[in-house]
Amino acid sequence: MKIIDLNGRSIEVTDLNKAIRIAKQCKSYQHEDKRFADLDRRLHAYWTDFHGKLLKLKSKLAS
Repeated sequence: MKIIDLNGRSIEVTDLNKAIRIAKQCKSYQHEDKRFADLDRRLHAYWTDFHGKLLKLKSKLAS
């Protein structure tokens, strides 16, 4: 299975449930140092988008 990420890259997903767990974790990470706030916003957007695409794929496969 492949997912196109927010940057337009094709990502091969071999374990959908594991990928969903990892993406969910990653979207909640942030630096303690507030100087990284811009990076944290971009990473949160990336992982939120990716997580949503994985959940949509899982839903499509279950139908």
